Amino acid sequence: MRGFGFPGASTARGEADYAVLGAPLDVSTTFRPGARFGPGRVRRFARTFDDYDHRTGTCFSDLAVHDAGDLDAWDDAADYLSFLEGSLSDLHAEGLLPLLLGGEHTVALAGVRAADPDVFVCVDAHLDLRTDYAGNDRSHATVTRHVLDVVDEAVVLGARTGSEAEWERAEEDDVTVVPPEDVNDWEPDLEGEAYLSVDVDGLDPGFAPGTGTMEPFGLAPREVREVVRSVAPRCTAFDVVEVNDRDDGQSATVAGKLLREFVFAHAEG
Repeated sequence: MRGFGFPGASTARGEADYAVLGAPLDVSTTFRPGARFGPGRVRRFARTFDDYDHRTGTCFSDLAVHDAGDLDAWDDAADYLSFLEGSLSDLHAEGLLPLLLGGEHTVALAGVRAADPDVFVCVDAHLDLRTDYAGNDRSHATVTRHVLDVVDEAVVLGARTGSEAEWERAEEDDVTVVPPEDVNDWEPDLEGEAYLSVDVDGLDPGFAPGTGTMEPFGLAPREVREVVRSVAPRCTAFDVVEVNDRDDGQSATVAGKLLREFVFAHAEG
């Protein structure tokens, strides 16, 4: 592994229940690239966190988390996603729950295909329901559209922007959009197993400026934490994506904390 592993993720792979895997894909990021640095920055800025969690009375290092390092990306997104899907499927086959660190949001598609859940729950400023963006049908702006080929339902929390065609697609029965002002009142009435994806641009840029496409009037970290805590117990996989290197660590810090919150809540289950 290059650099530091995620703090507390010190369990050997054969004895673990969870596995961190970095997916530094950064080929379709628009406006401000740099998502390739996300996995490393999340690990780096998580080094300040205390191991002990007062709410659950447990230590992260006791929850059997393994850090599998990064799966280095290349410029063919479709090919990389297939390879990533295979690596994530291996983790599932070994009884490990993947904790995927992006990288651009496109990597969530590999995570969903490997997990094969019933519901996709996503924190995101954008609908990501385009069929393509700038001629690229594997753009990060298409991920939820592709995910709907796998799941029965997508729930997008915090969405506040999209094209006219995306909003029309979002009106269909298999998509639920919860605007930022309603997220506090949302309760996860979900059917079956869930996959939880957190795009850090779902947060307001004041809290997470280090991301590719900032969108004002977003969520606060505590609101996203409550989403993670409420959805985690029914999840088969998790990702946090779109962290880049264009801030002083704010985005990576909240991403790392949300990953820990997911593990604490899932283990408490």
